[in-house]
Amino acid sequence: MPSQQPEEEAGLIRNETGTQRLVGYVVDVRDPAHARCYLDVTEDHLNRHGVLHGGIAVTLLDNSCGTTGSLSVDPTGKAPFLTVSMNTNFLGAGRPGRVTATGTIKGGGRSLLFIEAELRHEDGTLIATTSGVFKRVPVEKLT
Repeated sequence: MPSQQPEEEAGLIRNETGTQRLVGYVVDVRDPAHARCYLDVTEDHLNRHGVLHGGIAVTLLDNSCGTTGSLSVDPTGKAPFLTVSMNTNFLGAGRPGRVTATGTIKGGGRSLLFIEAELRHEDGTLIATTSGVFKRVPVEKLT
């Protein structure tokens, strides 16, 4: 039986942050141009109307954008990026099943990037889109 690589070596990041552990999403950095965040939606993620809570949808979109920005300077997707602004449009209901947010860089410079993302249900339904400005955090600012 072949040995399995640790999750991060395989390009999947799990349980790295408190938010990630609380919500239960996984970050996928295997595509160097597009980070993905996926979540298996259960009743724990639904609002009172029985669909994916908007705050959780935005969390997935935000993380896919920030990690996509990170991939532009770090192949592990762990270089810090902060959200400067974000505008989200909700287009469809998120139902139980797997949803995936995918980020795409649309422009920018050395410290600010314009990144868009979309959140889709595994059946292809477009749930939400976002566009935002994300700022690279210099390493010396973190210490």
